[in-house]
Amino acid sequence: MTSDDHPHATTDIRDLPESDLGQALDLAYLAFHLKPADKTRQHHHDLLRACARVGAYDGGRLAGLAGAHRLTLSVPGGQLPCAAVDFVSVAPTHRRRGVLTSMLDGLWRRCADEGRPIACLWASESAIYGRFGFGAATEAYRVEIDSSRPLALRLDPDARPLRLIAPAEAAEVLAPRYDASLAHRAGRFTRDEAWWRNEVLDLDGARSAEDLDGFGALRVVVLGAPGEVPGGYAVYRTRGPGDGRPGAVRVDELEAESAPAAAALWSYLCSIDLTTKVQIDARPADDPLLYLVADRDQVRVTGQEPSLWVRLVDVRAALTARSWASPVDLVVDLGDAALPANAGRFRLTAGPDRATTWTATTDAPDLTLDVRELAACYLGGSPLRRFVHTGLATEHTPGAVRRLDAALETEWLPFTGENY
Repeated sequence: MTSDDHPHATTDIRDLPESDLGQALDLAYLAFHLKPADKTRQHHHDLLRACARVGAYDGGRLAGLAGAHRLTLSVPGGQLPCAAVDFVSVAPTHRRRGVLTSMLDGLWRRCADEGRPIACLWASESAIYGRFGFGAATEAYRVEIDSSRPLALRLDPDARPLRLIAPAEAAEVLAPRYDASLAHRAGRFTRDEAWWRNEVLDLDGARSAEDLDGFGALRVVVLGAPGEVPGGYAVYRTRGPGDGRPGAVRVDELEAESAPAAAALWSYLCSIDLTTKVQIDARPADDPLLYLVADRDQVRVTGQEPSLWVRLVDVRAALTARSWASPVDLVVDLGDAALPANAGRFRLTAGPDRATTWTATTDAPDLTLDVRELAACYLGGSPLRRFVHTGLATEHTPGAVRRLDAALETEWLPFTGENY
């Protein structure tokens, strides 16, 4: 997403028709300094065509673009329709004129029309998102394993057989295991056949040579016999030694039903010939891998960063749709500068055995916070007390923030492994 900052826009915000998709992609590539191959451009064209789209026009010429994939996101206890914001670009000549603000206002209206109470995005410039109500709701670890020696583990790996399958056949085999994971971790997107084909398995080869960085064809390894739901799987690529670089394995995705199943897959990946390291760009902060290894020095966390940013477009709908770990009854004074309908003083009542309510009240508040902080906490990944400790939220009633944190808690931390 590119930024603007001035509240006075002179552009016309309206739906972006299919006839302008080529112009829209040119603008996006200009904003993000991209020069994609024809196959990649066609892939982007197909993605954008399926999006909800708004354009900012100045004298009939496109000056800004915002799109949103119509996806479904796992939340604690269920799933919600989500607007996955993408392709957001403002022409260099139109920055700081309120274009971005106006386009997002247009997207919020489309979210309401389509019944999507939450929105999300991946941050290219993280400094700009808070003022639009987005909070960093999931985080990911970048991990590297020293595979120059066998992976030492503290438990026995799952003994079921491992088998390689063709990527073209993978979606049907892997989908049941992936779908089962949605109930365990919030922050995951549901996938249809097209998403598996294009975004996960890249069957049309749309990824650029720069993205691949010398890694070869995509491979898929599955744990378990044919005909059964896999105990786990890994999607990965390999690169042999050369040009001063060691041989390596790059893992795009790994799912496992249990710690022994994960141990079997990690052991396999660390045993591939002519490779001495395994790289993973995104793993959960509570990944069992970090505890499975006998020698913690063999597995290094090389990076930690926010991944999915969430925006509560309809706070009431979002809160009443998720599950709660413990009872809570308190009054929240909520701020939302971009969507005033969300702002005000509300009583939240929720719990594992009661219906959730979010009702306007004049009672004294127990907590004061902005929708940005509520969004960051929504999936269960960020305790609200962190924001109270740093002065970004205020606790008026002692113990209120701890009660809300306990209610928001999830068994597993939320995680988003794929950057759409």
